[in-house]
Amino acid sequence: LLSFWASYDAPSRTQNATLNYAVSQANNVEMVSVSFDEYKSIFNETIKKDKITTPNCFVETEGEQSELYQTYRLHKGFKNYLLDENGIIIAKDINAKQLAAYL
Repeated sequence: LLSFWASYDAPSRTQNATLNYAVSQANNVEMVSVSFDEYKSIFNETIKKDKITTPNCFVETEGEQSELYQTYRLHKGFKNYLLDENGIIIAKDINAKQLAAYL
């Protein structure tokens, strides 16, 4: 599960935290979480508050100016993608309940 979010975007932040919890309860999915916060200190505080436990949680400090942000066209809103073991997208913008159904 690839999740894009930012601490300043409440819906994406909530979705990321909810998905992180769902993934922590499953044993057949891994989550990669990418935040687009420009300040690492804000990112660090947010993941503590939201109890993000995935070891694959990263911050892109170039924020909306980053190549990653542009490549995934996140200017239209933050997204998440459920990928299979071959990297093929099997779901987009899912919530925890939908994730459980896929698993």
